[in-house]
Amino acid sequence: YKDTVRSSLLRYKFYNCRGYAAVYGRLLAMKLSREREDGFDVITWVPISGLRKLRRGYDQVELLADAVANELGMEPVQCLKKIRHNKAQSGISGHAQRRANVLGAYEAVEPENFGGKRVLLLDDVITTGATAGECARILLTAGAKEVHFAAVAAANQHKKPTER
Repeated sequence: YKDTVRSSLLRYKFYNCRGYAAVYGRLLAMKLSREREDGFDVITWVPISGLRKLRRGYDQVELLADAVANELGMEPVQCLKKIRHNKAQSGISGHAQRRANVLGAYEAVEPENFGGKRVLLLDDVITTGATAGECARILLTAGAKEVHFAAVAAANQHKKPTER
């Protein structure tokens, strides 16, 4: 998650470049198909808050889930709902602080749609894994058999002290 990849994701996320979802979705689906031959039963996403969706006009990860699911011949299923508008994770440093920020922010939606199934959870960027971990915990507690995670980009957690 740096250089041109970061710039591209920021345009997608904050500057209404919704069309990028198709490209990201195709690339992610290709990688998932190569690495996971047995596939998944359900594809879902980490939702943004209603307030963020209202301000932005769209949920970029929902669009990504639509694109990935389309490439894999599936339909995305909303398994999570964000129930608390919390501070953006990008403004918080440290795994413990990020984990605390997302604790209790999500709830399962219609667990009968994913109970006993292998779920693929998607997000645009993974940094510390706090959001992914919390969402996976909620899905497993609500009855998912397995939760696997994929993102378009991962932040480098091993920066030199002089890098920002």
